[in-house]
Amino acid sequence: MITATKGLRIRRAAAVAVTTGAVLVTGALTAAPAQAVTTPTITAPGGYLMNGATGATLFTKAADTKRLTASTTKIMTAKVVLSQTNLNLDTKVTIRKEVSDYIVSKGASSARLIVGDKVTVRQLLYGMMLPSGCDAAMSLADKFGTGTTVKARTANFIGKMNTMAKSLGMTNTHFDSFDGISNGSNYSTPRDLTKLARSAMKSTTFKAVVKTKSYTAKTITSTGSTRTMAAWNNTNALLGWNGTLGIKTGSGTQAKYCLVFAATLNGEQVMGAVLTASSEANRTTDVKKLISYGYARIS
Repeated sequence: MITATKGLRIRRAAAVAVTTGAVLVTGALTAAPAQAVTTPTITAPGGYLMNGATGATLFTKAADTKRLTASTTKIMTAKVVLSQTNLNLDTKVTIRKEVSDYIVSKGASSARLIVGDKVTVRQLLYGMMLPSGCDAAMSLADKFGTGTTVKARTANFIGKMNTMAKSLGMTNTHFDSFDGISNGSNYSTPRDLTKLARSAMKSTTFKAVVKTKSYTAKTITSTGSTRTMAAWNNTNALLGWNGTLGIKTGSGTQAKYCLVFAATLNGEQVMGAVLTASSEANRTTDVKKLISYGYARIS
């Protein structure tokens, strides 16, 4: 005979079994199986993904193989600028003719800066990181390098980029340009670029710039009037997708399609890079796979 008291104890035991995720089968308790997370396949030859909060590795594919970085190089240019002591983002920089000559000679991507205009450091950061302006990158390198000529100052600035890379533990990285247009020795790896991204994203200014979809600068002309520039639109089409915060695209004939990225959703942070993707579409697909996989791994 089962009393009411015994029945109550049985019901309580069953409730405990349910709330702890156990399953009652023929009198035995067995744990419910965890949902497996399938490691994605990406088409890019090189890729890396980390937990943005802890720095733990979540995915690797030839993560330490040196590759051309194209305009993802500009992340380091921004990092060096934002690391300057007593930096004033409202400092005005006059656009030199040497900058225009460089853009023409290289056929480089441009923020369409005009010789003689005065542009703030803040505006140059937007011009470099959104439309990937090599003119903005060169102007920043010239401003924050040391020397008596543009050539000397930009070379000195590139030296600062390499010093910064060493300090961040980017052991498979070397820069020979401020914008990613390689002179024969400009390379990094997916792992190293992700280390750089994690460091750069600690800057509130950098974070604000790279997540901006469009920015309109007002510069000062050589005659003192105000010029409203055409809007600078971010080349990163993934912005806002599944918590994507930036960071920088890159492309070139040899480098092909690259992207260093960061994303945060429901408190979960992921960062990573893909290099040498065969097309912009494949690059986008690869990064989406990695971001989704990262969230699943962390949760």
